[in-house]
Amino acid sequence: MTQAVDVKQEAAAILDRLGVERDAWTGGEMASSSPVTGEEIARLKVTSDTSAAIEAAHAAFLEWRLVPAPRRGELVRLLGEELRAAKADLGRLVSLEAGKITSEGLGEVQEMIDICDFAVGLSRQLYGLTIATERPGHRMMETWHPLGVVGIISAFNFPVAVWSWNAALALVCGNSIVWKPSEKTPLTALASQAILERAIARFGEAPKGLSTLLIGDRAVGEALVDHPKVALVSATGSTRMGREVGPRLAKRFARAILELGGNNGGIVCPSADLDMTLRAVAFGAMGTAGQRCTTLRRLFVHVDVYDQLVPRLKKAYESVSVGNPLETSALVGPLIDKAAFDGMQKALEAARAAGGVVTGGERVREAGKDEAFYVRPALVEMPEQAGPVLEETFAPILYVMRYSDFDEALRLHNAVAAGLSSSIFTLNMQEAERFLAADGSDCGIANVNIGTSGAEIGGAFGGEKETGGGRESGSDAWKAYMRRATNTVNYSKALPLAQGVSFDID
Repeated sequence: MTQAVDVKQEAAAILDRLGVERDAWTGGEMASSSPVTGEEIARLKVTSDTSAAIEAAHAAFLEWRLVPAPRRGELVRLLGEELRAAKADLGRLVSLEAGKITSEGLGEVQEMIDICDFAVGLSRQLYGLTIATERPGHRMMETWHPLGVVGIISAFNFPVAVWSWNAALALVCGNSIVWKPSEKTPLTALASQAILERAIARFGEAPKGLSTLLIGDRAVGEALVDHPKVALVSATGSTRMGREVGPRLAKRFARAILELGGNNGGIVCPSADLDMTLRAVAFGAMGTAGQRCTTLRRLFVHVDVYDQLVPRLKKAYESVSVGNPLETSALVGPLIDKAAFDGMQKALEAARAAGGVVTGGERVREAGKDEAFYVRPALVEMPEQAGPVLEETFAPILYVMRYSDFDEALRLHNAVAAGLSSSIFTLNMQEAERFLAADGSDCGIANVNIGTSGAEIGGAFGGEKETGGGRESGSDAWKAYMRRATNTVNYSKALPLAQGVSFDID
């Protein structure tokens, strides 16, 4: 029998091992609780002067931008080394504070390590173009320069990975960073900052204030968004949050990377490999207790295979293990808090009222953990896409619907407000290519024969419509963290003008 874990004691031990000062997480005014048991595990001190922290970050940027990019990459390489050494502890802290199962907690730290590797290579590849010019004796090119202070607002469900996506790219691009983590997961932020500070100490030449952590509530986030010296804010959260952050940044002409909601859909075609589809759907819909922006929430199943796939899915939902991720090998951990549980129950009530047939969704009580909210994932067979199906509920609910016409399934797939991730399961090349075409999935991520979750860092991450349009992580997402300059050099003795314009003066 597995020994019971004292979450408060274990959190303290991990924070001590990772070098986080006790003064930062004891005796403060902001409580932090673990969803694993629902109990309070720390009290953090709130940042009292956000403006001073941002001013210090701006001063650091003015120095850091002059450090050659490959040298900046060395700092990120050292961060990757420190993360490798701290992987077990930080992964465990992610599980403890966010409720993720062990493999997902460790996987999140691996994602941090991977983006560091990517960014180190990128530090020697911040390429501009040489552009053909119509003027003889001229050369035209573009160059990329550091942007400024980058603000990062992260959500509870990926408490450290999303920060690393932004931090690694921002640092190699020559920017300083200011991070406001979710109030629900501040301990992992303290730990990540301590790990970065160890890398900075080894690096030896980084300016003070290069990375700053802001602990606090909405008011702290608003101060970060509104400060005139924050050039870019990358904000991950709800669409509601994005509706507030976006206009505030636009008002002062600052840049925004918005990673918001995702009511993600999948289509199961007649030719689909149903064994593979079952596994992909199960993880996509139930992983992280449905608390991923990429969670699979809508599934359109062709009538010819509906009765083969859905009963197997229902069995998986009825049998999947739900429990304490620190003490068991359960595949589904707790919801983050009571508000998440209440939102799930409200959505299920609305689904029943709309004719939905619900499998699962009930609370699973863990002995001695009445303040924790464990639930059995819910599979809901819906007669049509209506009511709660059109809204994202941040909980493990999968709405399943029949279809007979591919074009109609594709239309319904796109007929929601968000546009983050999507999947099709088919062995038919025409269906697969149509899903990826201009008139196919309208999401930023479109997959064939894999689920909606589990994006790799090599590709740009983000979505369209109410998902916000931002891109983070791989590909050329780095360009959002820099400013572009188009340069024309005249090495002749003449002055020809573009477009044949003549402007001769004596």
